Amino acid sequence: MAVAKAAKLFPLEEFYLDITQRALVIGGGLAGMVAALEIARGGYEVYLVEKSEHLGGHLRGIYYTNWSPDIQSFLASLINQVELEPKIKVYLNSQIKKVEGFVGNFKTTLETPEGEVVLEHGVAIIATGADKYIPKEYMYGEDKRVLTQAEFEEKVAKGEIDPKKLGRVVMIQCVGSRNDEHPYCSRICCTQAVKNANRILDENPEAEIYILFRDMRTYGFREKFYNELREKGRVFIRYDEEKPPQVKKKGKELVVSVYDELLGDTVEIPVDLLVLSAGIVASRENNEELSKFFKVPLNEDGFFLEAHVKLRPVDFATEGVFLCGLAHSPKHIEETIAQAQAAAARAQTVLSKEKYKAEPKIAAVNEDLCDGCGICEGVCEFGAIEIVTEVVDDKEIKLAKVNEALCKGCGGCIAACPSGAMEQKGFTSDQIYAMIDAALEE
Repeated sequence: MAVAKAAKLFPLEEFYLDITQRALVIGGGLAGMVAALEIARGGYEVYLVEKSEHLGGHLRGIYYTNWSPDIQSFLASLINQVELEPKIKVYLNSQIKKVEGFVGNFKTTLETPEGEVVLEHGVAIIATGADKYIPKEYMYGEDKRVLTQAEFEEKVAKGEIDPKKLGRVVMIQCVGSRNDEHPYCSRICCTQAVKNANRILDENPEAEIYILFRDMRTYGFREKFYNELREKGRVFIRYDEEKPPQVKKKGKELVVSVYDELLGDTVEIPVDLLVLSAGIVASRENNEELSKFFKVPLNEDGFFLEAHVKLRPVDFATEGVFLCGLAHSPKHIEETIAQAQAAAARAQTVLSKEKYKAEPKIAAVNEDLCDGCGICEGVCEFGAIEIVTEVVDDKEIKLAKVNEALCKGCGGCIAACPSGAMEQKGFTSDQIYAMIDAALEE
């Protein structure tokens, strides 16, 4: 079979694309700023685009961690580094309206407060972040004593809540995560609960804290802080997904009831404060728009999907486009930084070259057979085919054209073409039929 195919082979010419040695980073949160700084320090110009009026993203709402008492100082320093870096151009209050081109030669149109701006760049990093889950359960929004972990942290940091005055606090885990609507674990919630519980106990060792959980997932070195909290004698009550806690008012009192799996009975806890460990959800509308612009996929939860979880964890199948931060999945600060640095390093493997070698085994059109029906354009996942109108012998005809820089050689258009006009270089019909004939002869 191989010999039969070899008899039909013809040389495939490699071709090279010029590289625009500038990067576009979409999202001005922690991941976006770290990625932009890494690329700029590598010697390349960076456009950093943020849709809001401030840099910082989710980090603006984090005030302390188990390891650091002052995250806002770290954020202020990071923003200052970005603003002072001459190779980074920041666009605030800006939205992406159009994306054209391919690896090495992207052209992105922004809508900014000063009007439309067209940016030419060789690579793009998507670091658009995610949204906080807004609880619909546990009387959130109905009683001012019910807060999310993020709201509690902010109020403590700003002095609006004094931990010394708290008597009994209940924290409920997995709010908005690990359910039918959002089946994934948000990863950060258990650590948030342990962090805030320890913050209360640092100032008020006599406070009663109850953490109602399904599974505690303070993984890695974070387990140390979980163990410290247990050693302080604080109560952890496991609840079943089918029997979640109930919250109700008894007069002016707020009462949480939960079925304790160990006791085999329902426990009622009157509380001064109920803190909900709300998860992270994808920014679906924003992600879907960017997914169409850059021809990159989303997973079933609405987060961006990498090319391969182990082999290409910050790449997309679309060449020249990379991924990091909460846009990929919920994660902690240090994980976000590491992924942003990885995305920046991958982007620089493209920017460091003056030319980019493209794949020669791609689709080609036999113009004598093509009738311009457009089926191939519809099935192409990479936007590599368009139907154009040409004038031949004073007649207008429609033909399919392949953008060789965008084509990945997947073969989808070849299978879909009803006229047989689409061919795959290196796998033409003649070559495949020759292999089949040889196999049948054997």
